[in-house]
Amino acid sequence: MKHYFTSEVKQVLDKAGIVENLARKKFIASFVLALIGSRQVQFCELAHWLNDQAQRDSNENRIQDFFRQVDLNYDALAALLVSFLPAGKLSLCIDRTEWDFGCYQVNILMVVARNGPYQVPLYWSLLDNKSGNSSSQDRIDLLGKCLSLLGAQRIGMVVGDREFVGHRWLKYLKEQGILFCIRIPKPHLITRLDGRQQSLAQLAGQRRTVLQLPDCLLDGVWGNVRIKPLEQGDILFLFGTVNTKLLGQLYRKRWTIEACFQQLKQRGFDLESTHLKSAAKLKKLLGLVSLAYGFV
Repeated sequence: MKHYFTSEVKQVLDKAGIVENLARKKFIASFVLALIGSRQVQFCELAHWLNDQAQRDSNENRIQDFFRQVDLNYDALAALLVSFLPAGKLSLCIDRTEWDFGCYQVNILMVVARNGPYQVPLYWSLLDNKSGNSSSQDRIDLLGKCLSLLGAQRIGMVVGDREFVGHRWLKYLKEQGILFCIRIPKPHLITRLDGRQQSLAQLAGQRRTVLQLPDCLLDGVWGNVRIKPLEQGDILFLFGTVNTKLLGQLYRKRWTIEACFQQLKQRGFDLESTHLKSAAKLKKLLGLVSLAYGFV
C-alpha cells in the first residue's frame, strides 16, 4: 500500500471524533488499512495485516479487546463518511440485507447516501426480529439520524423497495418535506381524486404501456403513481411525491444500495464471513468496513 495513501488515512482518522483516545484512533487507522489491504473481516486474517512488528496472536488480542471495550461515536462516523461525497443534494437509499451464520441471523437495515457516482453507508441498525421486515419505527429512527446530520434541505429524495410502505412511514416522509419514490407491492389499492378505489390488476389490465396517475391516495398519503409492465408478466408499481414522469428514472437510484451491499459483502470486504454474533460488535465492524469502503 502506497505510503501517501496510508499517511492520508491516518491523518483523516486522527482528526475525526469517532473515538477520543489517541491510541484507539491509531488502532482504527491500522484496522481500516488492514481491511483495505486484506479485503477480509475475520480477525485471524486481519491480525496478519495489523502490525508487522507484533506477533499475530498479540494483534488478534488487540482486535478482540477493541471490539469488546471501545464504543464508537456513530454520528461522528456518519459525518466523516458523508464528507467523502461531493457537496450538493443527496439521494438516500434505504434497504435491508441479511445472512445466516449457523443458527445466528444477521439482519441489517441501512441508509446509503449518494451523490452522482459516489455513495457511502450513512447509518445502519441491527434488527433483532429473526430476519423479518423493518418496522415504520425502525425506519423513522434511522432517517431521523440522517435528518439531524444533514438537514432536510440536503436530502434530495428517499428511495426504497416494496418493504418500505405503510401509512406511518410515508406520512413521516411527507411531513418532513422529504421527496420519496417507493416501489409498492401488488396487493395495494389506490384511491383517485373522484373517489374511485382501484387495484393494481384493474389499473394495469392487459396494457403494455406506462400508466402515469397524479394525485392518488395510497396508505392514507397523497402522491403520484407510475405503473410499468415488465418482462415475464411482472409490473413495476411506483408511488412517490416526485414528478410522475420522473418516478421511473429516480427509482433506478435504488440500485445504489445494491451495489454498496455487494462491495461490503461478497464482491468486496466479504462481510458475511465474519463469525461475530454480537449485534453491538457487528455494528462496530460494519462501521469500520464502511470507512474502508469510503476511503477506496
